Amino acid sequence: MRAIQVERFGGPEVLVVADLPDPVAGPGQVVVGVSVADVGFVETQIRAGGFGDHFAVSPPYVPGHGVAGEVISVGEGVDAGWLGRRVAGYTGDQGGRGGYAERAVLAADELVAVPDGVGLREAAALLHDGVTALRVIEVTGVRAGEHLLVTAAGGGMGILLVRLAHAAGAYVIGAARGKGKLDLVREQGADVVVDYSEPGWTSLVREVTGGAGADVVFDGAGGEIGRAAFEVTARGGRFSAHGAPSGGFAVLDPGERERRGVTVRGIEHLQLAPDDMRRMLARALSEAAAGRMRPVIGQTFPLERAADAHRAIEARAVVGRTLLVTGEDERDMS
Repeated sequence: MRAIQVERFGGPEVLVVADLPDPVAGPGQVVVGVSVADVGFVETQIRAGGFGDHFAVSPPYVPGHGVAGEVISVGEGVDAGWLGRRVAGYTGDQGGRGGYAERAVLAADELVAVPDGVGLREAAALLHDGVTALRVIEVTGVRAGEHLLVTAAGGGMGILLVRLAHAAGAYVIGAARGKGKLDLVREQGADVVVDYSEPGWTSLVREVTGGAGADVVFDGAGGEIGRAAFEVTARGGRFSAHGAPSGGFAVLDPGERERRGVTVRGIEHLQLAPDDMRRMLARALSEAAAGRMRPVIGQTFPLERAADAHRAIEARAVVGRTLLVTGEDERDMS
């Protein structure tokens, strides 16, 4: 089968097409014919050699943590009823055999069937963004009438958070970079949009919140942007840090947090056990089937252009979610 391997840690050029043996389903496993593989910013950071303390991978390895496709074989102890079904799920720890491939091995007890009316591309786009967005809302809580700031609002999860917060009745401020992203964020339900590449963006946040700052901040940017967003979090507010495309999470002064009474939730508060991941993914797909959670898929790349997908993400040249598709995906209904 065709797959993409990381030959060594480095730039996008280390992603190369490889011909690997077809995987075989072991006990409790299935093999999925991959139609779509999700591509996340964290995968570009791992490929570059980052987050070694959290992701124990070493080259050569096949990247990719989530796929959607059709079950083509099942292992011992797995219900044969899964055969031929459209599913989404996570590759987990498969010895460096991830989802950037024509076939992938998944644990059967972590599979989620893709409902009718939901395309495989939509399902793949919700694997991480949908689950994490629902978890952020669950952990942080959003109340009608609150002022809520979303950074990295033009990304796949940022868009979902804008929609969910808007649906909950919050006054949503979407922060992103560039007119294209800001226009999209406004279309998704943001009441106000601000460009954080422009000086003085935090002053606008204070202005639209009556000087008090945002009651809730969903920080998907990290770094200096996240730190600036913390500065405009209202006294007694809630700050949730879930992304760090800048290279690291915002560094917050514990004394200042305590002085202002800001409740901070980090990425550790968003971690889920496998059963809970499956439950939340099923919920996200159900919400999509009902038309209440629709991801924005900004761009797709064929499998062999995985390096181009990584380059686009690193150049901040993407909106919404980025996906890799195989030739089989031409038949997908998304």
